[in-house]
Amino acid sequence: MTTTNTFGSRLTTFLTGFPAAPPLPGGVVAYNPYQAPPAAELLRSFGQRYYANNHPRVALLGINPGRFGAGTTGVAFTDPAALQLHCGVANSLPHRAELSSQFVYQLVAALGGAAEFYRHFYLGSLYPLVLCRTAKITITTMRPPLHYNYYDASAVTNALWPHLQLAFQQQFDLGLRRDVAISLGRRNGEYFQRLNQELQLFERVLVFDHPRYLMQYKRRAVPEFVARYAAELAGLI
Repeated sequence: MTTTNTFGSRLTTFLTGFPAAPPLPGGVVAYNPYQAPPAAELLRSFGQRYYANNHPRVALLGINPGRFGAGTTGVAFTDPAALQLHCGVANSLPHRAELSSQFVYQLVAALGGAAEFYRHFYLGSLYPLVLCRTAKITITTMRPPLHYNYYDASAVTNALWPHLQLAFQQQFDLGLRRDVAISLGRRNGEYFQRLNQELQLFERVLVFDHPRYLMQYKRRAVPEFVARYAAELAGLI
C-alpha cells in the first residue's frame, strides 16, 4: 500500500486546506493551527504513525479545538505531553497538561494504547478550526484571547453553519464507518444530530460527556467514566 492515499494523508489534506471562517460577530476569530510549524509537522508525523492505512474508523467528534491541544500539536485532544508520552511523537513544545487530553489518554490506555485505539477510532471536532474571542482590554490589564465554542452564540453558529456542514461531510469522506459515530459533549450532540439529520451520513449517533466537563466537574468519578466509555467503545470494535 502506498502512503499517498491513506486515512492520514486525507486527514492532513482536510485540516491544512480547510477554508478560513467568514467574518464572525462578537469579536470571535478563527485560525487554522495545522498550516504552520510545529503543528503541521506533528500532525503529519502522527498521521503516518497511526493512520497510514484505509481501515474504516468510528468517529469521536468534539466541539472545536482548544489552543493547548490540537491548537498546539495539530492532533485532536492531544497535548504536547500526551503526544510524546502516549503517542511516541517527540516534540519540543512546553509540556503543559490539558484537561481533555488527560481524560482521553486514560481512555486510550484502557483500550490498549494508542496503536490499538487509533486503528479503530478517529478523534476530531465538528468544527476543525480554533475559535477565540478577543478579551476586553483596559488601561491596567491585557488579557489573552478566550477560548470560544462554535455554539456559544447563535449568530456565530449560523455564520459557521455552512462550514460545519462542510467539515461534517469531509470528515465522513476520510473513511469513517457509517453505522455509528460519537459526539463528545452533550450540547455538541444536539448540533451533531442536526447535522446528521441534514446530511444523513451516520446510521446512529451516540453522545458521551465531554472530557473537559468530566475532568472539571466529575473528577472523582473519572475512573468510572473511563471504564464505562471504554466498555462502550470496545463493543463497537
